[in-house]
Amino acid sequence: MILLQDIVKRFGDITALDHVNLEIKKGSICGLLGPNGAGKSTLLRLLCGVFRPDEGVLTVSGKEVFEQPEQKQRVFFVADEPYFLPQATLDTMARLYSRLYPNFDRSFYEELCELFRLLPKKRIAEFSKGMKRQAGFLLGLATRPEYLLLDECFDGLDPVKRQVVRKLLADQVGGRDMTVVISSHNLRELDEICDTVCILYQGNLLYSKDLDDLKGDVHKIQVVFQETVTLSQLERSLSVMASEVRGKFFTLILRGDMEQIRQTLEQWHPVAMEIIPLTLEEVFLYEMEVKGYDAQIIFG
Repeated sequence: MILLQDIVKRFGDITALDHVNLEIKKGSICGLLGPNGAGKSTLLRLLCGVFRPDEGVLTVSGKEVFEQPEQKQRVFFVADEPYFLPQATLDTMARLYSRLYPNFDRSFYEELCELFRLLPKKRIAEFSKGMKRQAGFLLGLATRPEYLLLDECFDGLDPVKRQVVRKLLADQVGGRDMTVVISSHNLRELDEICDTVCILYQGNLLYSKDLDDLKGDVHKIQVVFQETVTLSQLERSLSVMASEVRGKFFTLILRGDMEQIRQTLEQWHPVAMEIIPLTLEEVFLYEMEVKGYDAQIIFG
């Protein structure tokens, strides 16, 4: 488990993270969302021990990571722009990581090279941006980490490679109980892969919630009433997050248990009622608007 308690990180006069409290369960995939400058990369670098918190306590599996070599061997961080030794090939980096990470799996590394169709003896400097991201990702997986931290890992990948990455992550989390933290500014990239999504904005943690709970708690309903019903009547009985009213035709975004919502609406004898599926992006847009934030700024 990853636990952050009142974490503060400053760089001169800039507060990159401001009293962040967060818990990430073992064997889960957590998505860190937010625009550039929100604090996502800083948080990942704290988790892998590159930075030390200025205030607060950060532990991974109950222990601090900064200046703790044994702890660092359990964590692998793939940066937004992965670093490779000058003139290095994939094989060069694999030999290096096999010395640094005791669980490095050579056969799995070779498997991944074939899967991503990357030449292990070619200089990484000659790879495209997308290929470099794939190289960093496959080297990270080959170390068999308990905690894999990925900074904007989908940028520069075509749709096929994105699907390959998603499947590999799901397999490793399911098969080895690996914990993954992925940062992104694009909510669509994290849909259908994350268990939990956290939103960072200007160094503050605005939101953290389990996706199953989130998706089951927000509903879009279109309903037509036979009787005259006002929005204020509905708001007294239901948790209305957003609404659009045209005469007796209502489009409602509601929070709560679907069966209870249905029973409440039946009191006004609706002529027709339809539940409209919501995307994860729509759910978060409504959630952020309710909290008073401009969702378009947060999600770019």
